[in-house]
Amino acid sequence: MFSFIRAIKFVAACAIAGAILMSMPAQSQAQTGSVRLHIVKAGFILGVGGGNGSLWYHGHHYRLSIGGVGIGSLGVAAVDLVGTAYHLHNPTDIAGTYSAAGAGAAIIGGAAVARLQNEKGVVLEVHGVQAGLQISLGLGGMTISLR
Repeated sequence: MFSFIRAIKFVAACAIAGAILMSMPAQSQAQTGSVRLHIVKAGFILGVGGGNGSLWYHGHHYRLSIGGVGIGSLGVAAVDLVGTAYHLHNPTDIAGTYSAAGAGAAIIGGAAVARLQNEKGVVLEVHGVQAGLQISLGLGGMTISLR
């Protein structure tokens, strides 16, 4: 009799634990990837930029195209950036318009650091070296697409 009651309590405890585990939200399966971007920017008040890049995700290489328009830009500069893309569920998530707030200036060989996010929640954390003269308020968006 005693073991029967113990078995019922054990089954009840397992059922409760299972119900609790099933009611918890599943963790996101988002992954990270490595990015390398080359961007050339030019502007006087209104700036334009473009470039190319690469995404390495789950052992595969994806080519990227970069474009964008910025406000408050002055000068001409090129920047090579490397970093990490966070919150990727598949490679197409990297495509979109990225935005970041902040003002900055880099003059001939200045360091460039950025944290950008697109509408799908993908976050790019990139850093690199900027060559040339570029003063920008950083209000412009950058658009990345898969090539």
